[in-house]
Amino acid sequence: MANERTYPLLPCRDLDEAIAFYETLGFRRTYRQLRPNPAAVVQREDWHIHLFGMPDFDPAASYGSVIVVVPDPDALYRDFAAGLRAAYNKLPVSGIPRILRPRKKFGTVYGFSVVDVGGNWLRISKIGDTEPQKDDEETTGLAGFVNVAARLGDARGDEALALKTIENGLKKFPDAPAVERARAYLYRAELAIRLKDEVLAQTSLAAAEALELSQHERDSIAEELARTAELVWGFSQD
Repeated sequence: MANERTYPLLPCRDLDEAIAFYETLGFRRTYRQLRPNPAAVVQREDWHIHLFGMPDFDPAASYGSVIVVVPDPDALYRDFAAGLRAAYNKLPVSGIPRILRPRKKFGTVYGFSVVDVGGNWLRISKIGDTEPQKDDEETTGLAGFVNVAARLGDARGDEALALKTIENGLKKFPDAPAVERARAYLYRAELAIRLKDEVLAQTSLAAAEALELSQHERDSIAEELARTAELVWGFSQD
């Protein structure tokens, strides 16, 4: 049968809090009910999310997860980030809710994730994207450690184990190419912020900035460096 549609139904502790959160992401409420069960629908263009309220629900224990494919993850990330900055006066990257920046070759397909106020993961990737076939440089050495760490930190939310993986990689490959070390330091800085370690975040960013890179290498990490610097600066202002 053609034209079927499936809508995710996600739990939240407080329905109004969840609606407000999605409004910061550019959604609008299209439906709300209190009885027989609290429920609501929020919509952003063709994207519909159905919410239901559970007063005793623990967001930290949520297993809710939704895969969303979009034409341009970077544009969507910028929209979401702008809304979250306006609402929270910073970009929330740790705890609940939070947003994880777009990442290329550090996980599976290219994209980013948002954890909403109910602890539900919105895993956003590019339409038609598939997991890249990685060459030896991406699966071995320090780059391989970073790749594994990103899966742990970004896909599973285990920042402590991801940080330990990065530290092990840096110790094992102290002479790795400078650009690989830069990416490792930048991701370590991001993980440190999520784990609320300001000193490690600052020293990791400084280590990445101090590396001698070619102009091509510096250009290749420019956006990553800028986003990480913004996170470290924002964290230091708290």
